[in-house]
Amino acid sequence: MFGRRADGRVLKKIDPIIALTPYLMPMRCDAQVFLNYKLDYEKMARYIVEKGNEGNKFTFMELIIAAFVRVASELPEVNRFVSNKRLYARTQLAVSFALLKDTGSADQIEENTVKCYFDPRDTIFDVAARVSEMIQQNRREEADNSTMKVAKLLLRPILANTVVALARFLDRYGIMPKYILDASPFHTSMFLTNMGSIGMPAVNHHIYNFGTTTLFLSMGNIVRETQVGPDGKATRKRWLPIGITADERICAGAVYSKMVTRMIYYLSNPALLETPPETVAFEEGNAYSLPPSKADKKLKKQKQKEISA
Repeated sequence: MFGRRADGRVLKKIDPIIALTPYLMPMRCDAQVFLNYKLDYEKMARYIVEKGNEGNKFTFMELIIAAFVRVASELPEVNRFVSNKRLYARTQLAVSFALLKDTGSADQIEENTVKCYFDPRDTIFDVAARVSEMIQQNRREEADNSTMKVAKLLLRPILANTVVALARFLDRYGIMPKYILDASPFHTSMFLTNMGSIGMPAVNHHIYNFGTTTLFLSMGNIVRETQVGPDGKATRKRWLPIGITADERICAGAVYSKMVTRMIYYLSNPALLETPPETVAFEEGNAYSLPPSKADKKLKKQKQKEISA
């Protein structure tokens, strides 16, 4: 409340035009901007194969997340969000994504939505390890994280309306409990969906008005095109299409342009993601924090038992 939130800090030194924009466009659905780009599938695929031969298994999704994490370390403006018409610098760097649960049957389709936290100094190896661990924890048929448990609890319309209305109120005034913010996939730096995994093209997905998501990125099915090469001969080219939906209120268009340009650069040269960034930029002294892992929580409980004994 009064500009203080568990997941962000109010920005004070911002462009007056950007500060005014949330009053002109109070909801995210008012401020959605849609972009479409094509990534060089050949370069990314060769890199994945090369690293696979060395014993490091990467996926296209992990490469894209690693590129976003690296760009966020250079352009902290892309990790902002708007709440109650005020602009915040996020205190965590997170990516949410949906995954299919392993039900053991092709006819039974169930999804789980998860949120993975990152350090801006993460390399592609760190990102892949964090994503892989999160997927393993949430892909099992019996795995229900906090989001799924709440969703199942709110199957009754009256209860759902009441709880959601309360959640919106608490979120608007910045008094949502931190453990709920940490569990919510809608309070994230970027939401990523892999449409190609179900044979679909890239889409421009809407941004949720609930929560703080400011970027939604969609990966689509591989596109094959014929193009004329430098020698004048026709060649076959494969592209990985992506659809980006962004909240234009959080920063200048030039920053978004630089974000996309830098992401494409890193994904065209993924080996650059193997080393940590030399420096990390933060806004107004803000710094990201990682929530404790399950191993940390288990160790803490064990120490508490030892002390009480």
